[in-house]
Amino acid sequence: MTTAHRGAFVTLDGPAGVGKTTTTRLVREHLSKRGYKVHATTEPSHGVLGKTARHGTDTYRGYTLACLVAADRYHHIETEVRPHVQAGCIVVCDRYVASSYVLQRMDGVPLMFVEAINAAADRPDLAFILQAPPEVTAARVAARGAHDRFHAGEESSRIESGLYEEAAKRLAQWRYPVVSVDTGEAGPVDVATYLTDRIADLVDGPAVDAATA
Repeated sequence: MTTAHRGAFVTLDGPAGVGKTTTTRLVREHLSKRGYKVHATTEPSHGVLGKTARHGTDTYRGYTLACLVAADRYHHIETEVRPHVQAGCIVVCDRYVASSYVLQRMDGVPLMFVEAINAAADRPDLAFILQAPPEVTAARVAARGAHDRFHAGEESSRIESGLYEEAAKRLAQWRYPVVSVDTGEAGPVDVATYLTDRIADLVDGPAVDAATA
């Protein structure tokens, strides 16, 4: 039986190798087993803009890539995220604005520019930022192979981790409901269970007006 609940928008961000994709899948499975309507998605999206951004990091750089990612984000929000939330789904998104705060800065784009082009993006109901020791995430990336030019060993993982810590603080200033999660000592199922519990508490609780949250 499907549980009656309002829609919600939940995001997962964190360094490469921290387990975002696995966690997103497990959270979707856990929520579904509890009877919630859930829709899992990712950014960059699977649309034309998203595929161009995802597979074009060797071609597009700096401001160009930052704007391409932001354009895909706005299209993704309009065509996929909002419709599912309005239909009463819990939308769980693998990567969102926090990733732009990190990866675009690693690509030489000033933070103020990244903030400006993402300022109109919908604020999530929960924004999880997963963290793990850089040596752990770097080893995982090395084992599976890097997906793009941003990940080149433990030093880049260390930089990425530090920037995510900064991103969490900056997004909190924009009134994002940021929840930082240390995954270093926890297994994937334990992490997913914790996130699932937090999400369930959110959607089953009283509605909160974003203007007064």
